[in-house]
Amino acid sequence: MILESELQLLCETFRKCRVQAIVIHPGETMDKLLDERFRTLFGGDPEQSVDCFLGQVHPQVIYRMSTALRIHYIFLELSKEPRQAVLAIGPYLSSSPGNRLIFEIGEKFHISPNRQRLLESFYAGIPVIPDSSHLFALLDTFGEHLWGSNSFSVEDINEDFMSEAPPMKYTPGSSEDLLFNMKLMEERYAAENELMRAVSKGQIHKGAYIMEVFSSNGFEKRLDDPLRNLKNYSVIMNTLLRKAAEKGGVHPLYLNDISSAYASKIESSSSLSAMQDLMVEMFRSYCLLVRKHTMKNYSPTIQKTILLIDSDLSADLSLSTLAQAQNVSPGYLSTLFKRETGKTLTEYIQSERMQLATHLLETTSLQIQPVALHCGIMDVQYFSKIFRKYIGKTPKEYRESLK
Repeated sequence: MILESELQLLCETFRKCRVQAIVIHPGETMDKLLDERFRTLFGGDPEQSVDCFLGQVHPQVIYRMSTALRIHYIFLELSKEPRQAVLAIGPYLSSSPGNRLIFEIGEKFHISPNRQRLLESFYAGIPVIPDSSHLFALLDTFGEHLWGSNSFSVEDINEDFMSEAPPMKYTPGSSEDLLFNMKLMEERYAAENELMRAVSKGQIHKGAYIMEVFSSNGFEKRLDDPLRNLKNYSVIMNTLLRKAAEKGGVHPLYLNDISSAYASKIESSSSLSAMQDLMVEMFRSYCLLVRKHTMKNYSPTIQKTILLIDSDLSADLSLSTLAQAQNVSPGYLSTLFKRETGKTLTEYIQSERMQLATHLLETTSLQIQPVALHCGIMDVQYFSKIFRKYIGKTPKEYRESLK
């Protein structure tokens, strides 16, 4: 086998997106790739034909298999000689199956109506990787490094390996079904916990693969209307993210506004794609909120000081006023603030006020003087001087540059 480090990177990237990627050696079967979900629903040995196909995999070809269940796999020989080591990727779906397709599959493979919910849960547990995904570009790049840029091909295989599925034997309320549902529930809760941990630490970089779990196919379908279903789950997700950010040290003062704003956006969204984009946006926004407003490492005195500043930037935020509100001396507050935040009190206040100023100049038609007043600066000339120091332009120049 060659390209060990590249292979490891490729497999780890697929796994981060919840898609299995394993190496199958001669004599091994699909047991490593197909879990008990197949056997729970379909019984028998559903991977038998796919096992047979493994012996037909040749070097310099990437095989993309689509089964009768509309489930996809990818196979490629990793050695220069055939039948040495095959990389198997899957199962995954290219798109989220609608209720109609799931019912048709259930009828075709003799799934008892009593097990229809299990079938829906089965598909909900399979990741969706659209054909436009960057993962396939990564796979092509791996093929180029493995065989050369112009020396391999991609073949699509339609394998109807379950076309003669036997009728199901079903006992309502069986322990088998209970264990199956428990596993699905455990996986969903584990994904939610991973999501909350990432937000509580402000780990935006984890969003790409964590959010795949919460695609339109990654949660329980409780309603026939897919948009309403996704909206309902987004409401739940908004709550999870809010609690995660609070655990990350963000005060409810900041959380209330962002949570309310996203609750409104969720209800006004009109398409599945818009909802999925909104969920990604929510994850990023809450992570950024944690990065900016986390106060878990600050003392109670500095936490309250920051809250007093951020709650009303137009107020009197002089050192003496803030110290009096805390019942501490101005010198003590000044020294403590610098030690814990790395900024002087004046630097922090001016930075926050200039951020508010740019926001007002971008989003409103207020004149410069009212903008200055909203930022707690009475002298408009002094406001312009400070603004130019931070932004590099006067407020008027900045607003004209937006046009």
